[in-house]
Amino acid sequence: MPDPDDPASPAAPAEAARHASARSARASALTEDYVEIIADLLEREGEARPTDIARRLGVAHATAIKTIARLKRDGLAHARPYRGVFLTEAGLAMARRVKARHQTVAAFLVALGVPEEVAEADAEGIEHHVSDETLAAFERFLTVKGRPR
Repeated sequence: MPDPDDPASPAAPAEAARHASARSARASALTEDYVEIIADLLEREGEARPTDIARRLGVAHATAIKTIARLKRDGLAHARPYRGVFLTEAGLAMARRVKARHQTVAAFLVALGVPEEVAEADAEGIEHHVSDETLAAFERFLTVKGRPR
């Protein structure tokens, strides 16, 4: 069996690619969490103020402001003076994708027998790291089991 710790091993590049993918997923998870929270606040409250975003994510107000600035720079959000943060079409599309992924992962975990509250908490992390192929397998499993999504 190849030794993944040996840089000359054929397994080393594959392992390096997996780690790079995980680092990238962690970076995009933050963006996805923000757009998901902003979309939820807009739907429930009609506005998404930086203070509310920070509170929901458990971060400092300054951290939320910094991340919102990055969302704006990346074309995912815009702000109106004295009105809070709004999502662009790209941000809204991302929020919808993340919410759908979350729902699929949570439903899959519940179908496996995980209590709903635990499944919701676990899905919050898994949704950002699960591949499209694995997510599709979750959906097939749910369809075969006749479970609602």
